[in-house]
Amino acid sequence: MKIIFLGPPGVGKGTQASRLADALGIAHISTGDMLRAEVASGSELGNKVRTLMDEGQLVPDETIVEIIENRTLQSDCINGCILDGFPRTVPQAAALKEMLAAREDGISATYLFNLSEDQLLKRLEGRRGVQNRKDDSEDVQVERLKVYQEKTAPLIDYYREEGLLVEIDGNGTINVVYSRLLAAIEKMLPPEEVNAGEN
Repeated sequence: MKIIFLGPPGVGKGTQASRLADALGIAHISTGDMLRAEVASGSELGNKVRTLMDEGQLVPDETIVEIIENRTLQSDCINGCILDGFPRTVPQAAALKEMLAAREDGISATYLFNLSEDQLLKRLEGRRGVQNRKDDSEDVQVERLKVYQEKTAPLIDYYREEGLLVEIDGNGTINVVYSRLLAAIEKMLPPEEVNAGEN
C-alpha cells in the first residue's frame, strides 16, 4: 500500500500522515523532514537544498526522485508508506509511477486535503511562532503557496484522471479531520486494518 497526501503547506498533511501511519503500521515518508535532515548534515547536497528551501523553492525533480526511490526501498516500507510532500510536480508523479511500475507496484490512493487560503495563512502564522523554522517565515510561506499553486496544484487533475484522487475537508480540529480521513480509508481497506486508528 502506497498512499500520497496532497495539499498546500499548512493544511496539516504531516500531522495526519504521522497518525495514520502509526495506525496502519506503515512508514511515514516526509520529504520536508528528509530534506531538513540533509541540510542539518552540512553535506554538499544539504547546502544546495538549504538555499532552495530558504527561498521557498522546490528541490530539482531528479534529486528528490532519487532520494524517494532509495527511501522506499528501506525495510520499514515493506508493508507500505505514506508519501507526504512528494510528488510535488507532474514530472515527479510520472517518475514515481514509472519507478513503482518497475517493481510491479503502484499508488493505492491520493488524499487531497482542502482548506481555504485564509485558514491556511492563519495556520502558517501560528506555526511560525511555535516551530521557529526559517522556511516558515512570512515571505517564504507566501512564496511556498505561490509555488504550490503553480507547480503542485496540477497534480490534482493528474490524480483525478488516474482515478486515484480522494478529497478530504481539512477544516476543523485534528481529530475531526482524522475521522474524515479514516472514513475515506475504510472504503479502501478491510475494517480490521483501520480499527487501531479509531482509538
